[in-house]
Amino acid sequence: MGQRYRAGSRDIDNDGNAVIRVTLTALVAIYLLLFLAAVFLLWIVGEWNRRRRERRALRYRLVCAICAFEFEDRTTALLPRCPRCGSLNERFKPERI
Repeated sequence: MGQRYRAGSRDIDNDGNAVIRVTLTALVAIYLLLFLAAVFLLWIVGEWNRRRRERRALRYRLVCAICAFEFEDRTTALLPRCPRCGSLNERFKPERI
């Protein structure tokens, strides 16, 4: 009585259940890595959502080629007019910096 029974490479506790031995440092390291992985995943998802919202906001934004006025045009016109100078502008995607 008082001694554990060893069956192969597994440890058995007093109730007959298999037990995996883990040191405290390994347990802290596992929890730390899981926490950092969760924070990294949340950061990636947040960044993806921010960029998606930014692309949606810039979808209808145009810059006049003559007066450099930025305006929003949600019509389907191929050549929208600038509200400031009245010149026709082509639709093209703005370049990212």
